[in-house]
Amino acid sequence: MNALEKIKKIKVVPVIVINDENNAEKLAASLINGGLPVAEVPFRTPAAENAIKRMKAYSPDILVGAGTVVNAEQAERAIAAGADFIVSPGLSESVADYCRQKNVPYIPGCVTPYEIMKAIDCGAKVIKFFPAGAFGGLKTIKSLAAPFGSVEFMPTGGVNEDNLSEYLSFDKIATCGGSWMAESKLIDNGKFDEIESKCRAAAEIAAKVRA
Repeated sequence: MNALEKIKKIKVVPVIVINDENNAEKLAASLINGGLPVAEVPFRTPAAENAIKRMKAYSPDILVGAGTVVNAEQAERAIAAGADFIVSPGLSESVADYCRQKNVPYIPGCVTPYEIMKAIDCGAKVIKFFPAGAFGGLKTIKSLAAPFGSVEFMPTGGVNEDNLSEYLSFDKIATCGGSWMAESKLIDNGKFDEIESKCRAAAEIAAKVRA
């Protein structure tokens, strides 16, 4: 089972901004114990690269992706750090090319038919629909899914505990990304029990929808 298949099975991807790499191991434990052994770590803090390394060292089985990857140089660093998948807020052909060379799944951000067609040309199988809430949410995804049957979607941005089941009820949603389970303030304040609890609640919602 490859990384994309595992992500689709888990159904929910916590998007986690890490400011201090020393929180990596405790955070990984919280995700695993909460039933969501996966994370998208945005590559926009100095701690992100080493945090990915430390999370993978703590548990090789946890899926850790690098998010906010906007060029091939970042993709190279992220994959060298152990990233299992790469996510971008938009579509980068250079990132797509590098990930293809390394056989690492790439999930580009797209919100228009033109962008989705470009992503398909680059080999994308899952599209990050971001920011989902600002671009019409599930209603827009359903409209886009009709002509693009070869891809699935990962809505992120505006997805939360209240609408998670609604998103996951649509069969073209591969998984949902969200930051509500492990907000930076919870991590920075050492609230790992709360993170575990929020992950467990999200995992339970997902399990009921896709039972």
